[in-house]
Amino acid sequence: MGFFSKLFGTAEASFDVPALMQKGAIIVDVRTPAEYNSGHIKGSLNIPLDQIGAKVSALKSKNAPIITVCRSGNRSGVAADILSKNGLEVYNGGAWDSLKTQLA
Repeated sequence: MGFFSKLFGTAEASFDVPALMQKGAIIVDVRTPAEYNSGHIKGSLNIPLDQIGAKVSALKSKNAPIITVCRSGNRSGVAADILSKNGLEVYNGGAWDSLKTQLA
């Protein structure tokens, strides 16, 4: 995966989503509450990007891989970078609707 696709996300996740879900992965949707309420992956957590830094400890305590998602993959890429720099196992899932398709 190239630098820019890792930073800004891709159309589809390039990792084994089902395997991560079996490991108890948590999907974190970093869109605004209004965006999240208009449609989201069942069971995902809504933590807007501007709040992700404040939630690092809470996410660490879950001791599970994190998959970040947003509308297009840009914000989820930024969130993944923040979480990764704080020692979490994190994957940029990109656009929530693309990841939802992979989970179906």
